[in-house]
Amino acid sequence: MAEIKVPELAESITEGTIAQWVKKVGDRVEKGEFIVELETDKVNAEIISEEAGVLTQILAEEGDTVLVGQVIAVVEAGEGAAPAPAQEAAPAQEAPKAAPPAAAATTPAPAAVEETSGERVVASPAARKLAREKGIDLAAISPVDPQGRVRVQDVAAHGTAPAAPAAAPAATGGPLVFAPAADSGRVTIEKMSRRRQTIAKRLLEVKQSTAMLTTFNEIDMTNIMALRKRKQDEFVKANDIKLGFMSFFTKAVVAALKKYPYVNAQIAGDEIHLNNFFDIGIAVSTEEGLVVPVVRDANSKNFAEIEKNIAELAGKARDKKLGLNDMAGGSFTITNGGVFGSLMSTPIMNGTQAGILGMHSIVNRPVAVNGEVQIRPMMYVALSYDHRIIDGKDSVGFLKTVKELIENPEDLLLNS
Repeated sequence: MAEIKVPELAESITEGTIAQWVKKVGDRVEKGEFIVELETDKVNAEIISEEAGVLTQILAEEGDTVLVGQVIAVVEAGEGAAPAPAQEAAPAQEAPKAAPPAAAATTPAPAAVEETSGERVVASPAARKLAREKGIDLAAISPVDPQGRVRVQDVAAHGTAPAAPAAAPAATGGPLVFAPAADSGRVTIEKMSRRRQTIAKRLLEVKQSTAMLTTFNEIDMTNIMALRKRKQDEFVKANDIKLGFMSFFTKAVVAALKKYPYVNAQIAGDEIHLNNFFDIGIAVSTEEGLVVPVVRDANSKNFAEIEKNIAELAGKARDKKLGLNDMAGGSFTITNGGVFGSLMSTPIMNGTQAGILGMHSIVNRPVAVNGEVQIRPMMYVALSYDHRIIDGKDSVGFLKTVKELIENPEDLLLNS
């Protein structure tokens, strides 16, 4: 008999969600065969069977949250005779379910699940031990953690501080919120995917933990569009890929980061870490939300290499084939809302990075050129930055440098 366990995927990943079972109970399974897809907050992982045989038990259903190391299925020797359904297995064999999915935990070990008072409570091993010593029911503790995990601090504070009040109806005179019944047909309820929950949590963390500010400028795209049109056929013939705008903006960003190194930095406690590398994240939209794969060492790559790298990463993102290494790190991010028609926005920074550049739609607008009004293809660009380490002078200078390089694309060759 072989147990199928949730494998260790990365240090920061402690749990995942069962996305899809490829095999069902009674199916023949070969050694190394893909049997279940696991969705984490970063990537989707395919779990294989280490032994050949018959899938006799499935201990976690699609949509269930499972912990690293948890047994989710059993494969036994045989040729395919269907055994009893998994739900008939003894309770002791059933794998515990974790709390609703959230961002990857940062505790050294996964939280333990303890069943008390008929409820499943997620608690760290230390918290569970302390609760037993104090004779406290874990289900009676109101954790501070928004994920619902009970920690040692929660157990220690229980009984010495008033528990958080349960949700109550709005006070008299307060705003009334109309909430139609879910089964009335007026509301469709969707469970947030694990990735969407993580995106939401991390964006909120950035807004709450940084002094984010956004500055804007506009770029005349006339010269870069003319150069691109003039060189496109030759570029495609030589490199087997089209020359897009992203390679120009990536090159311009690298040049600007070299000139303004604090935009390529991050805060770690009371220290500023100035990155001496240029790993540029390129935001890619997928059905499950925005992901940011990274173009490594963009400063050492030419236009064709950058275009191919971006195309490869975008394809992997849409096919759900991105690996952890494809998205790890990154010193600065570029996002292009213009592909969806966005005229202007204030992008939110990515993780611990200090800046993000937002590109937008190219729109023909009347502008003053040498004292005359002309119609030019213009793009608004936005730089959101962490004002704790980047002053207005650097942020404006950074964006101005990007503008000047894009408006004079030949200069990018000198900075490459």
